[in-house]
Amino acid sequence: MIDEHEKLLAGLDDVDWAGLSHAYRSAHDVPGHIRTLCGSDDEAREQAFSSLFSSIFHQGSRYSASPFAVPFLARITVAGPAAAREDTMRLLTRLAVDWHDEYDVTTGINVAGWRAAAAEVGPEEFLPWYEEQLAAATDADKRAQLQEIRDWVAAGNSPDSRWSALQSYDAVLAELPGLLVLLDDADACLRTRIAYLLAWFPEFSATSLPRLLALVAREKDPVTAATALLAAGLVGLPSMAEDITPYLDAADPLMRWAAATALIRLAGLDGAPVGPGLLGRALTELTAAARSPFDRVTDYCEGDLHGHIERTLHALPSGSDPAAVREALDACLPRIVWDYYGSRTRRAIEELFPAPQPHPAPRYADLTAAQQQLLGDLAGHRHPWLIRSSADRLRELGLPHTQEALQSFVGAHRTT
Repeated sequence: MIDEHEKLLAGLDDVDWAGLSHAYRSAHDVPGHIRTLCGSDDEAREQAFSSLFSSIFHQGSRYSASPFAVPFLARITVAGPAAAREDTMRLLTRLAVDWHDEYDVTTGINVAGWRAAAAEVGPEEFLPWYEEQLAAATDADKRAQLQEIRDWVAAGNSPDSRWSALQSYDAVLAELPGLLVLLDDADACLRTRIAYLLAWFPEFSATSLPRLLALVAREKDPVTAATALLAAGLVGLPSMAEDITPYLDAADPLMRWAAATALIRLAGLDGAPVGPGLLGRALTELTAAARSPFDRVTDYCEGDLHGHIERTLHALPSGSDPAAVREALDACLPRIVWDYYGSRTRRAIEELFPAPQPHPAPRYADLTAAQQQLLGDLAGHRHPWLIRSSADRLRELGLPHTQEALQSFVGAHRTT
């Protein structure tokens, strides 16, 4: 352990970690992993991060140990070893909002709705049910199991994931005032990560908004600036439209996309002063971004620019030019970068290949540009399961239905 970082871990051993749980039952191993983050062994640190990501944040789930880890992770993010700070910030973000939230929500987190739902499934709601089950149980093993769960619920825990996730979210919310110093950090990656995190905390917007807009105004890194601009749009009020509109004329197309996306979100709020002309400009920028994607993108929607644009288009207020919206959607249709549920992929296949291919099947070079783009994206996709989930339909259409077959079909002819 590096002595200069010992103060970051003050109180770590005062937590009853053994009495808390994570994905693998007892959380007794969590303090050791957190302590390793402050050490000098890079390999051990990587293993500690891996263990924490898979235990206190396991496939999107958070546990009773998760919120207790947050204060220590926040301290390490601000003042820990340089090698640990960015990954710690990523873990903090995941503890606040999991990838389902980040990928599916392009108009901001509905925290009020989340709190209302969590209140209906809190410990006080479950405790009477477990006590009834315990009173009626006659089998000794079942009684022992129910007693363990009943005691856990009585200690202030809920088995519902919405409740446990909210405890973790609130723990990160409590640390945001101290994390704001990262907006001025020398490391652009950390400035980007804190701007991105702030996008999911509308309850903190009175403090975060002026700082996010100040960061946009002075920031030189385009990804950081675009991340902060969209964060401001996601937590902002209707009156913020005038602060964001000038960025529709920014030189960097990534900034114009962020401004357009933010304005469309604001236009969906009651009383937003965003007129049809401004929305038309925003729509034009989204279409341009879909047709000519950027080399660097933000983390929103897990970096899936086209998926993010498509979801934003569906959030447009009524009265938008349907022809222009269709044009933008068509530009997104064949681009499959990441598709969490596979629904975008299957819809694109259906729309771009409405009928089975003739026999013999056409060459890749004879397909339309949109058809080529879709099959090319699938051929090089990072997640083979996406192709497997659509294999039956590809086969029915007379198209290559494995990633290997797609790669062979596309060959050297793929257009980008």
